[in-house]
Amino acid sequence: MLPTELLMHRYQGEAVIPKRLALNEGNLAIATDLITLFENARGTSRGALNQQLQELEGEDTDYRFKRGLAHLLTQAHSTFETVSPLDPQLLRQRAFSLAAQQAPHPAATTLTLKTLAQQLTQELGQEVFPEQIQQGLYADLNEHQILTEFDAPTPEALLHRYNLSQVQGIFYRASEIILNAHRNDPGEYKLMFRYLKLFSLMAYIEGDAEHGFTLTIDGPTSLFQNSTRYGLALAKLLPALLHVTKWSLTATLQIKDAYAATLTTRRFSLDADCGLVSHYPSGKTFDSLLEAGFAERWEKTKTEWRLEREVDLIPIPGSVMIPDFRLVHPDGRTALLEIVGYWRPEYLKKKFSQVRQAGRTDLILAISERLNLEKAGVDFRDTPAPLVWFKDKLLPKAVLTALESLSVPECLGMDD
Repeated sequence: MLPTELLMHRYQGEAVIPKRLALNEGNLAIATDLITLFENARGTSRGALNQQLQELEGEDTDYRFKRGLAHLLTQAHSTFETVSPLDPQLLRQRAFSLAAQQAPHPAATTLTLKTLAQQLTQELGQEVFPEQIQQGLYADLNEHQILTEFDAPTPEALLHRYNLSQVQGIFYRASEIILNAHRNDPGEYKLMFRYLKLFSLMAYIEGDAEHGFTLTIDGPTSLFQNSTRYGLALAKLLPALLHVTKWSLTATLQIKDAYAATLTTRRFSLDADCGLVSHYPSGKTFDSLLEAGFAERWEKTKTEWRLEREVDLIPIPGSVMIPDFRLVHPDGRTALLEIVGYWRPEYLKKKFSQVRQAGRTDLILAISERLNLEKAGVDFRDTPAPLVWFKDKLLPKAVLTALESLSVPECLGMDD
């Protein structure tokens, strides 16, 4: 995303309108020039690249636009690495120590390098040359790092990313966001809520999958101390939201007045027809290889139970629970399956709390034995759902056994 100094917006009454670039011939040409510059800069230092970028900016008044595109290419498409024949920190330690022992002399630098090269040759058991020391002494500093890889986007993709970043920057100053998502595919809701959890955003959720959800999300300026990290996390939600078909949001912003030391309240609105393009991949068919493997084994199992991927959300106070699969029998019986794989203890405690709050009698929990719940301090003994234990892979046979005993919530063990 873009830093604050590269964000551009204007005001229309109380509304904030971020800058967007048209995909016209002139803007595409500038994007192409920048991409070409980065492609040709492979193998050169960050400092040399920055010098070329400054020359490209020239005296043009649109330097912030060019600088913004360059920032995105640097952060999202480039890999810079320390390239040195020897460890730079070791070199500096030895060089400074040796220089401190020598009296000032016109040729001190040359003498120090030769002496240091001799010492390092003895210590490392390999020949070290003064030129190698000069090359590696400050190779780990930011401006001396080398552009080793560049994943070039298309000019159109770069401009789309720029427009998205300008809008994302609006959320840095949000105190509250009201998000309405309505009558969408359950899979889209599931993707949205997963990103909400991934970025650890604080939200109050109301509604259901049939009629839609209203999410009230705290912004960074609503916290006791304005958090840049939280503001960035909130901005990261927008590319995920673009994969949802129907939604609208209104953000309340707290923006510092340019001429006074006071905060001014502004508004920002956006909806599904905004024309922004997400660089996030669309929702995966499965969240993990664990789920994908289970689904593949289920297809080979002789059973009347049908495994379905898209599952309705389970509302619980202040949140929702999203099972991984639904199991449907021809006689009308249904059940939900949640696979608890490899997660942090905090997540596990919350997951079991959700299961208790949901109070569902048609839910099965499949839990990896590798989680070691007792060591993580997770209490699962009074969980109302049947538990299926697995090691490296979840077997359909264990789940089928649990399906036949849903009325008796007990722990079921199953070896692989």
